[in-house]
Amino acid sequence: MSRSTCFVQPCPTCGRSLQIRVEYLGREVVCEHCHGKLRAADPQAAQVPHGGAGDLLRRADELLESTRWPTQP
Repeated sequence: MSRSTCFVQPCPTCGRSLQIRVEYLGREVVCEHCHGKLRAADPQAAQVPHGGAGDLLRRADELLESTRWPTQP
């Protein structure tokens, strides 16, 4: 028997951890404990900080540049 891939998301109504199948990402689901409704969204998915993607990419470039070996003249 094959097992489904799931992720854990807290219910915004009762706070319990729910195991949700990845097939339900983006869909409305119902908490089996309190019957509260929520949209299935993986909380581990990368979120862009308030500064936006441009700031994040600029910071990544700075970090990469700081790890490079000095070039020979």
